Amino acid sequence: MVRIRKALDGLPSYRPGRPAAPRAGAEQAYKVSSNENPYPPLPGVLEAVMATAESMNRYPDMFATGLVAALADRFGVPPEHVATGTGSVGVLQQIVQATATEGDEVVYAWRSFEAYPIVVGISGATAVEVPLAAGARHDLTAMADAITDRTRAVFVCTPNNPTGPVVGRDDLAAFLRRVPEDVLVVVDEAYREFVRDPEAADGVEFYREHPNVCVLRTFSKAYGLAGLRVGFAIAHEEVADALRKTAVPFGVSGIAQRAAVESLAREAELLERVDALVAERTRVRDALVAQGWEIPHTEANFVWLELGEKTLDFARFCEDAGLVVRPFAGDGCRVTIAEPEANDKLIRLAGDWAG
Repeated sequence: MVRIRKALDGLPSYRPGRPAAPRAGAEQAYKVSSNENPYPPLPGVLEAVMATAESMNRYPDMFATGLVAALADRFGVPPEHVATGTGSVGVLQQIVQATATEGDEVVYAWRSFEAYPIVVGISGATAVEVPLAAGARHDLTAMADAITDRTRAVFVCTPNNPTGPVVGRDDLAAFLRRVPEDVLVVVDEAYREFVRDPEAADGVEFYREHPNVCVLRTFSKAYGLAGLRVGFAIAHEEVADALRKTAVPFGVSGIAQRAAVESLAREAELLERVDALVAERTRVRDALVAQGWEIPHTEANFVWLELGEKTLDFARFCEDAGLVVRPFAGDGCRVTIAEPEANDKLIRLAGDWAG
C-alpha cells in the first residue's frame, strides 16, 4: 500500500458550493451557495479574454509581469511587493508553505474560511482555532493570547467568511502591537471591495507600517473572475519573494492575467455593480431582521443565518424550493447576495421558515 503522509489523516476536503439543479416544471432555481458575482464580466474584459485565448498553446508569463505592474500602480506599492497565485486561496497555501511545517502553529478565528484548516493541515503544522466573539466577530484579544513561540502565522479574515463582520482599524492596530515581529499576520481581504464601514481596517494601510503584515486580495468576488483563478498578495519583499518561490510554476494562466489587467482598467464600471450588490445586501439584511432573524452586520457579499442544529434542515427546505444555500453543519447557513430574484426568494423562504 502506498504510504500517505500522516498529516493528511482526518483532514477535510474543501467543499465547494453545490450548483442549483434544473427543476422541471418548477420556478427558477438559484445557486447562492458560492460567493460569486452574479454579473458576467464587462464586455471589454470578455473581448480581451477571447483575444488572449488564441495563444493558449503558449505558456503564460510565469511572473505575471503585466498584472504585477498594474497592481503595483493601483495600490502604490513596489512591484517587488506583489505576488500572484491561483486565487487568494492559492496564495494562502503559498504563504503556509513558506512559513510553517511540522511543530509550528498557525492561529485563526473559527468559524472562518473553511480552507484555513486544510492548508494548515497539509503543511503538517498545528491549527489553533480561536472561537468568534459575540456578533460573529474576531476575538483579537483571545487570538493574541493564543500566540506562542511556536506560532508562525496568524490569519485575520475581514470581512469574515462566512459570518460577514469586519475587523475595525483600532482593533487591528491594538492586535498588531501584541504580535511578535517574526510572526506573519495575513489580512485576508477577499471581500474588501464590498466594505462600506469607514472604521474598517484596510490591510494595505497596515502593510505599509508593519513588515510582518501580508494582505490577500482576489479577482474572484467583486471582479467576477471566479472561474479564472487569480489572486494576489501585497507584502514586504522578503515575504513576497518567498511566495514566488512556493508558487506553482505558470499557475496563473495568460487568460486570467489579461482578464485581471483589463478588469483593473475598468474598475470604476465594475464597482458600480458592486454598489448594486451592496444595496441588495442592505435590502436583504433589513428584511431578514424585520422577520426576527439575528443577522450579524455583514460587509461582504453574503449574509449569515445562525441556525445551530437546524442548519441542514433549513438548507434542505431552501433546496426543495429551488434555492441552494451553503450550510455549515451545526453552525448556520451562508447565503450569497445574488440577482434580485434570488434575493427575493431567500426573503420569502426565510420568512416562511421563521413564521
